[in-house]
Amino acid sequence: MIRTKDIRICLGVRKNSSKMYDTPVSLQGCCVDFICENLEALCDVNPVDSPLPKMTFKDPDVYFHGDLSEQLLTKLCDKGKLTDDTLSLFNPNTTSLKRVSIQNSQLTTRGLRTLRAHRISDLEIKGLRTVTVNDVIGCLGEWTLSHLKSLNVTHSTFMNSTNFIVVISLTKLQNLQSLNVSHTEFNNHGLEIIATDLPCLEHLDISNTRVTDISSVRKCKDRLKSLSIYNIRPLNEDEVIPILFEMKHLVHLDISEDPSVQPLLNLQNGRFKIKALLAVPSCLPCLTSLDISGKEGANETMIRDFMTTHTMRFVGAALTPYCEYEMLADEMNTDIVVTGEANEKQILEALRRYVLRAVYVQKSLYTLFRLTQVMVEPREDIIRLVLPAMNGHPKQLGVQMAATACLYNLSKGDVGMKVHPACLKHVVNSTLSAMENFPNHQQLQKNALLTLCSDRILQDVLQKNALLTLCSDRILQDVTFDRYRCARLVMECLCQFDETSMNRMSVAICSILAAKISTEQTSMLGAKARYMKKMLELVKQKVENKVIDITLKFTLSALWNLTDESPPTCHVFLKEGGLDLFMETLQVVSEMEPDTRTQVETKILGLLNNIAEVKNLREALMRDDFMMLGRRLMHADQIDVGYFAAGIIAHLASDGPQSWLVGTPEREELLNELGEVVLKWEQPSGEMVAYRCKTAPTVQLWAVWAIQHVCTKNGNRYCPMLEEEGGAHILRQMIDNPESHEHVVQISKDILILSRENKAQAQKKREKKR
Repeated sequence: MIRTKDIRICLGVRKNSSKMYDTPVSLQGCCVDFICENLEALCDVNPVDSPLPKMTFKDPDVYFHGDLSEQLLTKLCDKGKLTDDTLSLFNPNTTSLKRVSIQNSQLTTRGLRTLRAHRISDLEIKGLRTVTVNDVIGCLGEWTLSHLKSLNVTHSTFMNSTNFIVVISLTKLQNLQSLNVSHTEFNNHGLEIIATDLPCLEHLDISNTRVTDISSVRKCKDRLKSLSIYNIRPLNEDEVIPILFEMKHLVHLDISEDPSVQPLLNLQNGRFKIKALLAVPSCLPCLTSLDISGKEGANETMIRDFMTTHTMRFVGAALTPYCEYEMLADEMNTDIVVTGEANEKQILEALRRYVLRAVYVQKSLYTLFRLTQVMVEPREDIIRLVLPAMNGHPKQLGVQMAATACLYNLSKGDVGMKVHPACLKHVVNSTLSAMENFPNHQQLQKNALLTLCSDRILQDVLQKNALLTLCSDRILQDVTFDRYRCARLVMECLCQFDETSMNRMSVAICSILAAKISTEQTSMLGAKARYMKKMLELVKQKVENKVIDITLKFTLSALWNLTDESPPTCHVFLKEGGLDLFMETLQVVSEMEPDTRTQVETKILGLLNNIAEVKNLREALMRDDFMMLGRRLMHADQIDVGYFAAGIIAHLASDGPQSWLVGTPEREELLNELGEVVLKWEQPSGEMVAYRCKTAPTVQLWAVWAIQHVCTKNGNRYCPMLEEEGGAHILRQMIDNPESHEHVVQISKDILILSRENKAQAQKKREKKR
């Protein structure tokens, strides 16, 4: 059977023009993405007792050079597909890893031991909580232990199963130059160990750790060039500045803090003042980078004097009034980079540097939102900064609210038209995650719906504020994402809130997505009684008020698509009183202007056709009033209305006289009318829906007419389908059957000719390509 959703009646043909995007994906990037999405096809999974790695590429000659290996590893990680098994693909015979970056993966030592065979110089293991940093170092090879230059284990753990903090393994890394242990349990004892035993250490980040005494850094004062102590709360704040003064070789110093965090015992404890540092302009003579974000106590004169004696390349001034000082807010000054909220450059730099700091991210996004409201050019660069900030704080409502609002502004209308679908895919996925995490927050859900929609498809129908003009198919049609997940979340939103614009967006999105998900997924979605009840309630409200608006039309489209080839959904529709409601709707629109009436009648009859396809539900349609209504509509001037009305009658009549349960009209009488109607039809300009049907000649006539129509309009799709599903064989049987109606025979012959011609054309095209 040709699926209803495949060729819904076209009211307007959507033409895909050639599109130019601001930031196209590279060919190499596309290839790596394809590999990640098709691992099962490209790889073998070896038995546990095999000497080979768990997973290997099927092609024995495949080899990924260093950059490609690292890109593949990062992409697997980004897609959430990096596991112990997939990590085993990176054996030294096929890959080469020097710089390894792994984030938020659930790996164990079984998978991490793959790294032992590689010569790694830079290692990032972020957010790994399933094994300790000590375990990670134990999985590295001897060459790596001796030559590793950079280690970043932020948001990972040093705490073992007995709740002991183990850092001693770090001393094996004798050539380590850069160490980032921020946002871990790293403590004073650990600081003392690495300051003493890592002779090459030049860059150290102990931000937001358990360190309360930084005096140990004196041991490496002659070599330390970079020190980050964001949110460190020293027990004796008076000692901090004197210790920093001794760091004569520091080029970068981060002493920023989160102003929202208060020490438990003493509100002032740990908040060492920057005034003492800035008041000595001659201190830290090599310093070119200073982050004082969130710090109080400075003024414009202090900062100006300090900058006069230092060649500053970076100043962090986020969450402070300092960012508005002229020497920091001057956008024409390209010699210095500043974080803050005074202008776009400062905001974007803050998002880039502070992606792990929720308070910083939230403030930056709030300020950015105001700027995005007036942007007239596509800004994929901003989207790529918003997404990591959003994904890094999935449970922070303030971050998600601001991020979804920004994403809407950056992807709507003309601004978003040149944003690449690959980027929009990430926008959709992050938006759906926000919907899942905050199902009861109305404004966030509304932000999400606005992002999933844009303002093209309804702009001719609803001339409203751009924020509320809804539902283009830009994202819903062009972008690859989990459409079932999206449809489910949108339906939950529809049931959770009763707000006019949200209802309109929800049913619009669902009407599009329901035609793009699998039959199984359609049934899973449509068979939920609460979803069906809510949509029928929307229809009832509109019909009772005689309001035939875009919300009603989208709701009818959604119901039509959800019932397609889904007997469970059709059953729920009938159980919830859908048939009586739809008959009432048909009665209401019968008195309206032709275009409105035709649109509504087509959608309703299309859905009832879906029910008529389900044999055990046909009895519900065997009602005198319904059959009289179908009879009237079968004679409609609009062929799309008559076609579906005729289809319902054809299905009901196909079960034979014994199943005809209505007295009026009689079956034979209706079948005669059906044949007369079909023979009067001309081929319409748009595609319609075809069904495979048999038995009564006029039923067959309706079916072959529909098949001929779709094969004429879209032969490349439907002629092969006709052969594959056995339709051509059935047509030949009808042609050979002397009892077949002459018109059925003739149309069947025409269809087979179309099929042969299409097959010959396809063969010529294949030969030409060779």
